Amino acid sequence: MDTRSLGTNGLEVSALGLGCMGLSFGYGPATERRDALALIRTAHDLGVTFFDTAEAYGAENEELLGEAVAPFRDQVVIATKFGWKDGDARSGLLDSRPERIRFVADQSLQRLKTDRIDLFYQHRVDPEVPIEEVAGAVRDLIAEGKVKHFGLSEAGVQTIRRAHAVQPVAALQSEYSMFTRDPEAQVLPVLDELGIGFVPFSPLGKGFLTGKIDTTTSFAEGDIRNTLPRFQAEARAANQKLAEQVGTLAEAKGMTPAQVALAWLLSQKPWIVPIPGTTKLHRLQENVGGADVELTADDLQKLDAILSDVPVQGARYAEQGMNLIDR
Repeated sequence: MDTRSLGTNGLEVSALGLGCMGLSFGYGPATERRDALALIRTAHDLGVTFFDTAEAYGAENEELLGEAVAPFRDQVVIATKFGWKDGDARSGLLDSRPERIRFVADQSLQRLKTDRIDLFYQHRVDPEVPIEEVAGAVRDLIAEGKVKHFGLSEAGVQTIRRAHAVQPVAALQSEYSMFTRDPEAQVLPVLDELGIGFVPFSPLGKGFLTGKIDTTTSFAEGDIRNTLPRFQAEARAANQKLAEQVGTLAEAKGMTPAQVALAWLLSQKPWIVPIPGTTKLHRLQENVGGADVELTADDLQKLDAILSDVPVQGARYAEQGMNLIDR
């Protein structure tokens, strides 16, 4: 797989990464450990060198990733995150105090069984802690060799600028796909200006852009999509039109809708690295194939027309979740 640069300080990763959240958090029951280990190692066999986890996904998520990549640790980039009070994202409470950042880093290093975190993100911007203090705390960890690069997640442009002035930000991770285009207006131009990479999470619209979700689809207990406005019945029916039209274009090209969705993201900027997650080997293989899809100018024009004609209905999150996104 081709590689891409995140930021301007030499952080090279595969063009597609693997988001590990769904292996144990957010989408129903956890994947069997043996199967999860096999999936991560197969991803590496297929050329993936960029793996994403977080304290908030549970200790088992970091432990699983650390065990999976141990045989080839020096060949991969591990990203993890801090920022939730007691590591509990479901509480909606944030904690990015410098002492907490240091504690999380030490805990993550133990669970990952590694001597450094390649990319350490603030998971959500904490309005109670100046971003300069957050950036300074990570800068200290970088000086000590515990962390290699600093990242932000769901941060707005002013926060990005302020943090970058203290410690260069290698990457911003936020939701971005044909299903969620919020970063395009303000965030992407600032990242381009400052030389910061972009890591879209949910690049397949939490599964919607695969074409496998319709109004009859039910989600497991504990699946976050049960609570998301754009996955409720009326919005889902309206949004299905977008997935269907993307699917029609994909079929004409001999691709899957997921591959077209990932190729569309990769075509937006050379410093964009999506991190699709999955629990299934055949979906992993399908997603990796998206890195080889080349969309023509005509394809991109057709997709832009589809996106203009079929606006996505429903908010990304309920009100509490939207309040945690920095503007």
